[in-house]
Amino acid sequence: MDDQPVVAAVDGSTDGLRALEWALDAARRHRATLRVLHVRADPLRTRQESQDTGPPGADEDPVLAHARARVDELGGTPSVEYVVTEGVPSALLPEAGTEARLVVLGSRGRGGFASLLLGSNSLAAARDAGCPVVVVPRPGRGGEEPEEAPVHRDGPVVVGTSADGPDTATLDFAFTEAALRRTGLRVVTAYPWPLQTMLLPGEVVPAQVDQEAVEHETRVLAEGLLAPCRERHPEVAVEAVVVPGDAAGHLVGESRDASLVVVGRHRRRLFAPARMMGSVTQAVLLHAHSPVAVVPPAPAEE
Repeated sequence: MDDQPVVAAVDGSTDGLRALEWALDAARRHRATLRVLHVRADPLRTRQESQDTGPPGADEDPVLAHARARVDELGGTPSVEYVVTEGVPSALLPEAGTEARLVVLGSRGRGGFASLLLGSNSLAAARDAGCPVVVVPRPGRGGEEPEEAPVHRDGPVVVGTSADGPDTATLDFAFTEAALRRTGLRVVTAYPWPLQTMLLPGEVVPAQVDQEAVEHETRVLAEGLLAPCRERHPEVAVEAVVVPGDAAGHLVGESRDASLVVVGRHRRRLFAPARMMGSVTQAVLLHAHSPVAVVPPAPAEE
């Protein structure tokens, strides 16, 4: 049994139950403990107050009781822990990933308005947690009725990567997930096209760049990044996809048939020490049809 749990955040909503089911499958695949966590929103309660008074009783929490019934109904469970605490969810949910293998949440919880695509707590966890965070969307994001929305539990894992700024942690996570699921892996690398050139008065227009040459160079770089991962996971069938234009749009399109889309989180910058999502990652979280895993950079890369 893996000593790093898979954490499922629940709040009594159908989105939370959907995340719970996904987390249960993940715990089975990883042979890990499933930790079902309910953070009771109490913005006035500080960490010290929680420690002084002790956590609320998990056995008396109705949200956890509902979650426990669902886990028992699904059956075939690994070791399960039920935890309830009080405080600010946007702060406590990222902290739950300190010792976790995964944190899994619904795309939005009980708050907000009906058309909200991504809740603030899910966004905070994906941005700040120290482990990968999986956000499970509501069905029907593509305009379909929820009952008609496609579900591809056996579809490929899709990962987005950049040829000029590789993220080894994201690739490693995607290869591992594909291996555990016994499915294929599609590695999507986008290159900017058409190239935009800003000219000052008097500057000469540069020679036109050959798109085929740009695509070939991008593919060579992408294949070089994939070589070490292919060696570690020879059982994973990998397809490298090199495409022009908007990376987020391509990944959202791929998510229609994917079981999981994997994206990386930005590294910290010297003059911007706060953690940032990145525009591609945020767009994929907002619009993907499949669950999305946001992977933090490896500690050395941070």
